[in-house]
Amino acid sequence: MKPRIIDFPKIQDPRGNLTFVQYPNQIPFKIQRTFWTYDVPGGGIRGGHAYFKQQEIIVALSGSFDVIITNADGSSEKFSLNRSYYGLYLPAKTWRHVENFSTNALSLHISSENFSKEDYIRDFEDFKNLLDER
Repeated sequence: MKPRIIDFPKIQDPRGNLTFVQYPNQIPFKIQRTFWTYDVPGGGIRGGHAYFKQQEIIVALSGSFDVIITNADGSSEKFSLNRSYYGLYLPAKTWRHVENFSTNALSLHISSENFSKEDYIRDFEDFKNLLDER
């Protein structure tokens, strides 16, 4: 699978809109963990890693930010997230970092795995070597 934008249901109402996610209708994995990042200082960058097993969906609940995917050959792709009714699906073994946070940006991360420091790939050269082994 490749990274892709997933459109979530958007229920419009004059009192305020509602969006939801549930397995298996909107997301391709059972949710094991959720976390969010906020108060990222101006110019701050989050991420800079990949996961061996974890799949993830990132949603901009408030504000905006860019998720940069870097391939083993060094090429990159940018996904600008700024709507709370869609998310970026990232399969396992996808190198990413998040940058260009707007003021009061809030990013929600929906994960297929519980936290495990052993699941992180933090060195880009190790990441490239892992992909070369496939």
